[in-house]
Amino acid sequence: MHGPAAYRDRRWAPELRAAACCSAGVLVLMLVVDLANDTLDPLRAACWTSLAVVLLAALFPARVTAGAGWLAVRGLLRERRVRTDLLVLVLRSDGVAPRLVLRDITGGRVELDPKVLTANPALWHLLDTGARLSRERGLLRSGGEVLRALGEHVDRDGARQIFEASGLE
Repeated sequence: MHGPAAYRDRRWAPELRAAACCSAGVLVLMLVVDLANDTLDPLRAACWTSLAVVLLAALFPARVTAGAGWLAVRGLLRERRVRTDLLVLVLRSDGVAPRLVLRDITGGRVELDPKVLTANPALWHLLDTGARLSRERGLLRSGGEVLRALGEHVDRDGARQIFEASGLE
């Protein structure tokens, strides 16, 4: 963990388990098909295992953590960080996989799925607090509308969850 005040994406572990189960399922399926056709040999088993490992690497979820003034995204091989209190750019790229792109004054850059923030209000709060400081300092001149829209989405989801939990919906 990145210090006592760090928060993590609480969906990361279940997403990692799903990626591992999917990869293992593909491996088992391919091995069973080869066994049923009596074509399984060590080379084919190694091939299917390699395929399963590549699939796991492709499905491996990014791990998002945040603390006061920073946000980090850890992928399979490396971690990228930004100082949220020194942000200069926030972009949202929509498409097949929407991404939120954050860049700070030191050159740090991260990309993350906006759903991570809507599912983790504590992470959103830390990002929003840092972004407000960046705006106050005159650093963040672009991206305010993106953050405002994301904040409304987080608030709407949070309110819906409260209503559902209390049985009011």
